[in-house]
Amino acid sequence: MRRLLITMSLVLFVMILSACGGNEEKASAKEDKGVIKLSYAFFAPPNTFPAIQMEEWKKRLEERTDGKVQIDLFSGGTLLEANNMYDGVENGTADIGLTSTSYEPGRFPLLSISDMPSGYKNAKVASNVTADLVNEYPPEALNNFKIITTFATEPAYIQSKKPIKSLSDLKGKQLRIAGALSPIMAELGAAPVGMSQAEVPEALQTGIVEGYVSSREILKDSKLAESVGYVTDYPLALNTFIAVMNKDKWDSLPEDVQQVIEELNAEMTAFTGDYLDNHVQESLDWSVDTEGLEIIKLSKEEKQKWDKKLIDMQKEVVGELQNEGLPAEEYLSKMEELIEKYNNAD
Repeated sequence: MRRLLITMSLVLFVMILSACGGNEEKASAKEDKGVIKLSYAFFAPPNTFPAIQMEEWKKRLEERTDGKVQIDLFSGGTLLEANNMYDGVENGTADIGLTSTSYEPGRFPLLSISDMPSGYKNAKVASNVTADLVNEYPPEALNNFKIITTFATEPAYIQSKKPIKSLSDLKGKQLRIAGALSPIMAELGAAPVGMSQAEVPEALQTGIVEGYVSSREILKDSKLAESVGYVTDYPLALNTFIAVMNKDKWDSLPEDVQQVIEELNAEMTAFTGDYLDNHVQESLDWSVDTEGLEIIKLSKEEKQKWDKKLIDMQKEVVGELQNEGLPAEEYLSKMEELIEKYNNAD
């Protein structure tokens, strides 16, 4: 009898534990069910300025939704690479993706106009102009996505081992040049060399390239000011970044969450432009003070020569796109209006 009571007590104890465990699992499941988890992918390392923008967006969204939304960040190409970012978001590999449109220029023909040298004063101006253009002329390639935010780099600059003060100095120079910049620099007479940004330090040391064309934060971030001594103060092309969300995922979000994301769109454009401009200035100050970097100013006559070549090139691109049935001339006119507006806003 005593043995039976002990056995029954043990069975009852196990049942109680099981019930408690079940209740905990139900509570946990209920808690998880109330949290919206979103994955956000990017191809470059977490210390780059677009990835820092991601961190800031995540922070603001999670705070303003009181933890209702949680963002898992996947930078450095751990989930999607640059060349498959938009396809990966469309098929649901990631809920959100961020990449530069210059990696897939065929998808964004009008942006090829505004990415060209156009007189942007800095990253803040470039970001505001680009965001306004994307809102007014939404890329057809993004019809199946929700645009989360848009921003741009500052224009790229020639950064070289020897001073480049003229088109004759530039002629035949072996410079590391990426993507859409290649035809632009070829038009100016340079000899574009294709390679990853990670290969640039060694290529400079071994003489494979005599410089590169990029935005100027990398002078400090990648310690390239140790290898190049000069920056030619002539703004060239920029890179546009657009973050997008899977359309089905967007449609599934509650209205209050959608509203916060909408509010963050313009906020992150402003944040990223300001952040990058401040970061570029820090980089330039460090490079000049620590490495003796010299900023080369073009003469008025020389600048006019560069301007003419690039304006003619931009007009040619506009004409080709207009002939394809795109509102390229209207887009160019709007872009010029916005550049003047934002250049004079400060």
